[in-house]
Order: sequence, then C-alpha cells, then structure tokens
Amino acid sequence: MSQQASTPSPALPVSLAANPKLSSWLKFSSTGQVTVSPGKVEIGQGIVTALAQIAADELDIDLSRVQMVRASTASSPNEGVTSGSLSIQQSGRAMRHACAEVRRIFLRQAAERLGVEADALDIEDGTISGPGNVRTSYWELADDVSLDRDATPGVTPKTASRRALAGHSVQRIDIPDKVLGRPRFIHDQALAGMLHGRVLRPENACAKLVGLKEDGARAVPGLVAIVRDGNFSGVVSETEHGAEAALAALRKGASWSAGEPLPDENDLASFLKTQPAESTIIDKKTAASSGAAARTIRRQYTRPYIAHASIAPSCAMAQWDGDHVRVWTHSQGVYLLRADLALVLKRPVENITVEHMEGAGCYGHNAADDVALDAVLLARSAGGRPVRVQWSRQGEMSDAPFGAAMAIEIEVDLDAQGEIVDWRHSIWGNGHVARPGRAAQPALLAGYELANPFPRMVSINPPQSNGGGSDRNAIPLYDLPSWRIESHRLTTMPIRTSALRTLGGQGNVFAIESILDEIAAERGEDPVAFRLRHLRDERAKDVIRAVAARAKWKPDRQPGIGHGIGFGRYKNTGAYCAAIAEIEGIDEIAVRKLTLAVDVGEAINPDGVINQIEGGAIQATSWVLKERVRFDRQRITSTSWAEYPILRFSEVPDVEVEVIQRSDVDPVGAGEAAHGPVTAAIANAVFDALGVRVRDLPITRDRIIAAMEAT
Repeated sequence: MSQQASTPSPALPVSLAANPKLSSWLKFSSTGQVTVSPGKVEIGQGIVTALAQIAADELDIDLSRVQMVRASTASSPNEGVTSGSLSIQQSGRAMRHACAEVRRIFLRQAAERLGVEADALDIEDGTISGPGNVRTSYWELADDVSLDRDATPGVTPKTASRRALAGHSVQRIDIPDKVLGRPRFIHDQALAGMLHGRVLRPENACAKLVGLKEDGARAVPGLVAIVRDGNFSGVVSETEHGAEAALAALRKGASWSAGEPLPDENDLASFLKTQPAESTIIDKKTAASSGAAARTIRRQYTRPYIAHASIAPSCAMAQWDGDHVRVWTHSQGVYLLRADLALVLKRPVENITVEHMEGAGCYGHNAADDVALDAVLLARSAGGRPVRVQWSRQGEMSDAPFGAAMAIEIEVDLDAQGEIVDWRHSIWGNGHVARPGRAAQPALLAGYELANPFPRMVSINPPQSNGGGSDRNAIPLYDLPSWRIESHRLTTMPIRTSALRTLGGQGNVFAIESILDEIAAERGEDPVAFRLRHLRDERAKDVIRAVAARAKWKPDRQPGIGHGIGFGRYKNTGAYCAAIAEIEGIDEIAVRKLTLAVDVGEAINPDGVINQIEGGAIQATSWVLKERVRFDRQRITSTSWAEYPILRFSEVPDVEVEVIQRSDVDPVGAGEAAHGPVTAAIANAVFDALGVRVRDLPITRDRIIAAMEAT
C-alpha cells in the first residue's frame, strides 16, 4: 500500500516561535493607540517605521495610532541581535503574523458582541462594523480581549494587493527628532542625580596597569570615586568636566607594562597568511566534464582593518538599586548584552535590566556593549545614583573592535578561448564575530581587564547557514564549472576584531568582481555582457540590466573618466544589488556618480530602502578611498579624524537608486547590500580610467602609483 507524503505543518516565523506570547508584541489601549514592541532596535536603518507600517497594514489602522516602544529586557520579545540585514526578515515576518492573528481574535470577539458572523465584519482605522450599521472597535474591546496567549501557526496575513501601506514610502518615525535637534540619542539624555564616569586605558596594545598614583585625581573638585579592579580603573565625578580632569590626572599617575607587539601594517597579507589558523573548506563544486586549462591567473586582494568610526563615541548609563542594576545602552542586542553582564557580575540575569536607546552611529559591533559594562562597574561606587560614561574619540578609534583585515587569493584556470574552467578562492583573516552573549565567556573589554580576568575572546566566523563570516559572499553566484572555496581563520588576534557591516562580504565581492572584470577585459568582452552570460538567476540578471539601462551603459570614453560595474547578492541569500561607478582620476580618485539597482523582494518602505542603499553606497565609497586603521608595532595610531579620514560631504557622489519592487516575494534587508558591489564598481572604474588594477584597499594615490610601477 502506497503512503502519500504528509504535508508539513505550518510553522511560526522564527522570532515569533521564540517569543510566542502575543502580548509581548503588541497591546491595545482604550484611548485608541496600539503599542508595538519589537525585539529589533533602531540603529538608523528605519526599522521602526517599516515595522509600524506592517502592523498598521495587518490591523487596518492609521499609522499615527502605532506607538513603537524601544527594546528592553523587561518587556520586549528576545530577538537576539539587530544585525545582518535581518530585521525585516525576522521581526517583520513575526510582526505581520502576530498582527494578523490579533486582528482575527478581535474580529471573533466583535462578532460575539454584535451577534453577526466574523466574515461579515470589516475594519477601518480600528473601527469594526457590519450589517445593519452595527459597530465596535479595537479600543472598546481592548479590556475584553486578552492577548496573554501564544501565537498559533496557520494564520494567513493579507496578500500584498490588500495592503495599504506596504510598498509605499512614508515619513520615517525617527527623523523629525533628529532633524529638529530634539533629544533622541542616548548621548543627549540626562537622568536625575546623574554622575559622570571615565575609564583609564593604555595606549599600547594589551599593556597592564602596574602602578597607579591617585593623589592628583583626588584633588580634582567634584570627584566622587576612583575605581580600580586589576587593570580596570576609572573615575566618577559630579560633572563631565570633572570626570575628564580627574581622568587626565589619573593618567599622569599611571605606569604600564610594555604591552604586546602588533603586526607590520605595511605587510598585512604576509602576516595574515603566516599566522596559526583554522582552515575550512567552505564549498566545493566539481565539473561534470572538465575543460582543459591553457593557463592560470592568480591574483591577491587585500582589505585593511576598518574602524566603525561612529560619528558619536559610544555612551551608556547604569544605575544600581541593591543587587539589581539597570542599564541604558545603544547595544544592538539587549538580551545578549545582559547575558554577558551576568557572567561578569556573577549575578542572575533577572537582576539586570537592559534598555535600548538610539546611538549616533553603529554599523556593527562597535563599543556600545563595552561602554555599558564600564558604566555598570563604575556605578557600583555611586551610592545608587546613575552614572553616565562616554568614551573619547581616541578611545573609540583604538579600543573598539575593528572590522577584520583580509587577504584573498583567487586562482582561475582558463581554457584556450579564455573561458573559465576552474576557480579557487582562499581567504585569510581573523574571524568577524565576537559579539556578547554567544559564548560561555563574556566578550566585553573590561571583562579582560579585571583582577580575575576572563580570557580574551578570539573572533569566530558564523556558519554559512547564517551567512558566513570571512567567507560571506565567497561562493560565486556565477555559473562556473568547478570551484573550491577555503577559509583560514586566524586563531591569534593581536588586533581586536568583531562584526563590521557586511563582515567578509565586502572583501569577497571586491575580489570576485575585480578578477571577473579582468578576465572580461582580456577577452575584449563587455563586462556587463560577460556577467549576464555567466548568470542563471533571473533576478540577478534583472538588477544588472536595470542598472545598466539607468546608467546608460556604457558612456563614451572621456580622458580621466572611468566607469565600472559590480554585482552581488548579500550573503548569497538576501538582497540583489548592482552598481555602476563613474570616477574621475586626475590628482586623486573622485567618485562622481553611483548608480544602483536593488531587489529586496517586497520593499515595505521604498524610500527607506533607497535611504539604506544610498547610505551603504556612500560608506563603501569612504572605505574604498580613505579608510584604514593605522598602527605601529606598539599601538593604534589612527585615533582622530585626522589620522582616520572619512568621506567629507564635499566628496559625496551623486547617488541614484532604482528599486525593483516584487510585492509577491518576501522582503529582505537592504542595509548591507551595496557595500560589495560599490567597492568593486569603483575599483573596476579606476582600471577603466587609468589602465591599472589596484587590488589593495583603500585605493589611494600611493597605491595607484605603486600599481603603475608594478605594471
């Protein structure tokens, strides 16, 4: 007897399955408002606006009725960390399902009260009406409907055609405060009775505090406390000026060990390729019938350590109440930070409340979590008063984690006609993730400095199933006969690294798209046509065709002007993005225009998608042309904007973005989709303008001259 395959049971969205209680996601008030509480946080990506649109759509209410609540471990669902362009995919799907189910619950309650069938009822801006002009509302039913129940699978949200807000641009909820200068960032907040703290740290890498004279600091007016625990030391003062003065005095009285040596900045590739490493085969593809290789080309590409370079240094506040501590932070993961704080403090997580507040700049794992622990440790000496700690610019640029440096080597076997027959891609570098809350030991800076220190965490790479780390975007999207992708993760970490936007995606897309452009040029084939010929994914082809049409590829050649293309699909599973760069190469490289096309599936807020692609494109331009962490053998030396320049407003290119709307496809994030394609497009445009390949980032005047001399 044959047995038919059973249909799999419907499953809840991932974030909702982890946090099934509907009341943790949204609450209704009798005053006509809906409070929405996602676990993802606003870090400038516009997520609170998109989630509000989703909630308003599914509930059939006006957007103005939605009140978005900041994430807190006291009340919000635990959605882990806000990273990897996953907020729409994870929180958005959970929110849509939860709101659709809540809408159904209210309709059933209204049907019972009104004595009509639920299918006969309609909802308009929260008012529920039916035959005979019977009516009620969410607000009238709010006290009768308990959402203290678990979500159930099988709920069907509205189809895209029935959504009133999704797919339409609306004003960002967070922008008016920022434009009008109203306090919104944590840096602008002041708690009653607040004190100010600063932490003393060495200039040399991993130096130990061997002596500390406190007399000078104790003489500073307003000093409340000097805190020392092993190598961790700081001050607490009545005023911010007093904290700065006390720290300066404390620094004069400090003596340090020599520290640990750093690599040779000018030979990073050799350093990365000779260190102890964990080697992994990421992917392997074997050709059904291998063509004969006539020659092999081998190219090496490098990217330096990159700073997060947040516009405002990291800041946090903490307040103790007996054995309980409350923390205000711009961390991307309040629950994960709480877990690490519990490890350091040796207290149960229930004794720690972590609340999110927006910070002025993020782009990955910067020092937001580190400064939170600083504030917690200093606040223990404050007698129950809150303590605010803000890092200095120098501290932010030297002590926060960096994006990992990378060396990427690609070997390509070509047949007699110049067609690709085999591809080998190898990556060397530190891991890209050392975020808090993911290991049995904390990943917070002060935790390494205590008298009983925790071991310093060596960064890891997430698995490919989670997007990868060093290997992110290393598997070609192109239809190539065979390949082998290897990653060599360093097991030593003299320079602290952790998550920076795209992880390894920027470096790998830069390398892949550069060598493909080189092969196309050798063949005399148009680089757009070459890419289209090697792609099967129609959505990939569509973004390339769209950007080529919008940029009128390829413009007539002009002296000193170059055009280049780059393409990628973030994590090979997320947003598709293609970019064309127009650069001018005379005294310095200037990016005059960037044209991009992006496919994020259903674009909930198209203007928000454009904002994210524009921001990513401009940041990538800064990375490509300017950004590089500088250091000698003892210390980080790029500790100010002078030594770590970023793109100035006068250097920002004109950016045009075309969004390919696919309302029938689940949405994905846009924040990190542009970096790799823009990096590659600029590098390829430099070759188009100057006839030289620069394979080491950033592409500076010196690098161009070196490439010319090597040609």
